[in-house]
Amino acid sequence: MRWTTAYDTLQAPASARRAHERSRRLRTAAAELGSVLRAGVRLRCLLLLALTPAFAMGSAEAQPAARPQLHTNEAYVEEALRASSLDITDPLAVFAFVLDSLPARVKVYPTENYYYFWFLHDGTRYAGSIRLDALGRDEGKVEFGFYPDLTEWSDEVKGDTYVVLDASRGVTVERLEPLVYRITYGARSVVFALNDLSQVKPPAAALGPDEKFLGPIFDESAIRFFLVFNARLKIFHFVLDETVPVADQLVAYDRADRILIGRRTGFAFYRDHRLERKILIGAWEGNSRLNTYFDGPFDQLPENFIEGEALREAMIAADPSVKGQIDRLGHFADDQGRYLINPYMLYRKVADLLSIDKCATGRLRAPSYYRCFVVDADDDAAPREPASPPSRSRKRR
Repeated sequence: MRWTTAYDTLQAPASARRAHERSRRLRTAAAELGSVLRAGVRLRCLLLLALTPAFAMGSAEAQPAARPQLHTNEAYVEEALRASSLDITDPLAVFAFVLDSLPARVKVYPTENYYYFWFLHDGTRYAGSIRLDALGRDEGKVEFGFYPDLTEWSDEVKGDTYVVLDASRGVTVERLEPLVYRITYGARSVVFALNDLSQVKPPAAALGPDEKFLGPIFDESAIRFFLVFNARLKIFHFVLDETVPVADQLVAYDRADRILIGRRTGFAFYRDHRLERKILIGAWEGNSRLNTYFDGPFDQLPENFIEGEALREAMIAADPSVKGQIDRLGHFADDQGRYLINPYMLYRKVADLLSIDKCATGRLRAPSYYRCFVVDADDDAAPREPASPPSRSRKRR
């Protein structure tokens, strides 16, 4: 390599000197740019080191959401066309089929401890449940039921099967730990983990001075509620639990923006004027008639989390006629269902809910304001639902 000196440059022709000067300027500019870039890299590295803990913390707190699960008509058609062999008249044969079809461990989300299922057999859809009832599971009992599913054109129950299974039928129920049970039939065992909501409490601002929190509810619709009793007015409310993301899109009704309807569930809520909360005021009547997952939380009371006699005392306060007839969880002594807590309307069209808004906006300062959110309350000004429910609930299994 030949080094070029200043002297050499001066002795070179003018054209060469100009070329050399351009080259020198380019080298100088490149060197300056390199310094800037190196400084930028160092700055970025320092920023990255400074922000790395924040990024790490953010990624730990907010994991990326999973993609939605795709369901196709093709899969449904092929399941409907598939020939199947099952003695649908034998409860134990159906129980064995259900247990064999489950993974080794399952989660029971609803708070009345129903594990719901459905299947297609001979072109008919069957629905049912395995239930670890709070009063029977520690005695080794499990409730099992199934039936041909109801439809819009035929909501009459036919072929309903319900049995209580225990060791006498070859079925064992073992308590592994609080709220975790193993059910075994034959060679097959499945662990059922019940939904532990024991630490779930409503925000203090969501309860009024006359109200008592009875327990958390996880409905089979995937919506969570707080069961609340107003001791002064002797009425119940299901208050939406918004301490977790709500698994629905609530849409304001264009004729009354305090009425919000769940796009998926059809649940109707009312934005309370007095407290920061939403009270359940309605479920679509068709879902109640067809016993779908969206018939409302009347059948998912927080039986694992009721403290002492709190629920029975509230029921008797609301309806003194049931004194001496119900146990601490509200079951009638004659085993014909449970006392019905159903303060919300079974609406046929959204406009039915306007009576609640009219009542509430007209009685903002009245002590009986919260009666507006209870159908058939003992108050002539309270809204009425199209068809009154029975006084007892018995969930279709």
